[in-house]
Amino acid sequence: MTAINDLDRMIHPQEALETILAHARPLGAESVPIGDAAWRVLAMDLVAPEDHPPFAASTMDGYAVVAVDGSPWREVLGVQKAGAVLDVEVTDGMAVKIMTGAPIPPGADAVVQVENTETADDHVIIHQDDVPVGLNIRPIGVDVKKGDLILPAGTRLGPSELGMAAAMGMNPVPVYQRARISVLSTGDELVEPGDPVGPGQIRDSNRFSLLAAIEAEGGEIVWSGKTPDERPALEQLLRERIADSDIVITSGGVSMGDLDLVKALLVELATVHFRRIFFKPGKPLNFATSGNTLIFGLPGNPVSALTTFELFLRPALAVLNGRGPSPRPLVPVVLDQRAVPADRIEYQRARVWVAPDGTLHAAPNGSQASSRLASFVGVNALLVIAPREFDYEAGERLEAMLLAPPFASA
Repeated sequence: MTAINDLDRMIHPQEALETILAHARPLGAESVPIGDAAWRVLAMDLVAPEDHPPFAASTMDGYAVVAVDGSPWREVLGVQKAGAVLDVEVTDGMAVKIMTGAPIPPGADAVVQVENTETADDHVIIHQDDVPVGLNIRPIGVDVKKGDLILPAGTRLGPSELGMAAAMGMNPVPVYQRARISVLSTGDELVEPGDPVGPGQIRDSNRFSLLAAIEAEGGEIVWSGKTPDERPALEQLLRERIADSDIVITSGGVSMGDLDLVKALLVELATVHFRRIFFKPGKPLNFATSGNTLIFGLPGNPVSALTTFELFLRPALAVLNGRGPSPRPLVPVVLDQRAVPADRIEYQRARVWVAPDGTLHAAPNGSQASSRLASFVGVNALLVIAPREFDYEAGERLEAMLLAPPFASA
C-alpha cells in the first residue's frame, strides 16, 4: 500500500528530488585490489602514512655536488641511480652522477643538470657559475607530509586520485559498494536493435541509453531486458528484480493507457511516493520504494527517459555509491535564439559555448519533442525554461545545467 492518498498530485521537481534523496542511503564499504578501484568511491579518508618523497631526490639528470664548492673541476665518485643508494659522501672537489628521482647522496646539497656540465675521464667540469643550495632537489615531504589528509571519503578515484592512493601504499582500497541496478524496457512494440522492425514496432533505444548513463555514473548492471505488456509475467519479473537490486528502473508503462501496467503494479508491490511532476519532458515519472530498493518508473519517450535519469536518478545513484548527490553546475547563460516555453518547467537540450567576451551563450538543439532523441546528441547542457505566456527571446538570460564543459565557440 502506498503511504500517499493523492498520487496524482503534480509536484515540483525540487520536491520530487528531495523525496528521492530522502530515501537514498550510501551502501556498505568493501575492499578491492587497487587495480580494480578505478572510478570507485573512497569509503574512508586517505591520510598519508609517511612523508612523500621519503628522501631528498634529484629532479634532474646531472651531478650532485656541494653548492659552496666553487671549483669547476670535480672528481666523479660514482653513479647514483633511482632505486638504489650509493655508499659514498660528497665533499669539496667531488661529485656524483645522478639520475632523475634518485636519492641525494650524503654531503651533496645541489644538483647541476647535465646540460651545464662536461665530462673529462673520471672528472666533470661544471659550467654553471652560480650553484645555490637546494638546486634541482626535491626535499623530503615536499609533496605530502605524514598525517596530511590526501583524499577525503567520498572521493571518486580517477587517474590522479588512484595514483595518490598507490603512492601512499593503499592496497587493497576501501570503497563503497556499487549500486546493483536492473533495467526493464516494457512494451510489446519493442524489438532488439539488430532485429527487423515489423508493422507498428520500434527498436528499443531507452535500455541502451540508460545502460550507458548508469555505467558512466558507476552503477553495476545486474540485469537488463525487455518485457511484454502482460501483467503476470511483468509482476513476477518486477518482484524478482526488486528483491535482487538496489535500484530498479523501468521504461514505459507509467502513463494513462490501459496497458501502462508498471504504474498499476507499483501500487501493489511497493510504496509509491509520487507519479506526476510539474516538469517536461517526463511528467509521468513514478518513484517508489520497497524496503531499501529504489524503483523508478521512467516514461517511455527516449528524451523523457534520459532527462528524468539525469535530473532525478543520477543524484540518487551518486548517493548510493557514496559520492553524495553530486549536482551538476547551474550557470547563467545568454539565450542566442528564441525558446518556446511549455506549461511546465522544461529542461531543453541545448548547446552552451563561450563567447569572445567570456560570457556563456546557449541555444536549444532543434525540436524539443520528447520522442526526438537526436535533440540530446551533441549537447552539453539542459536549458531551464520556466513556464510563461510569451516566448523567451534572444538576449534574455536564463540558467543552464551543464552536462559537460562549455564549447569553445558556437
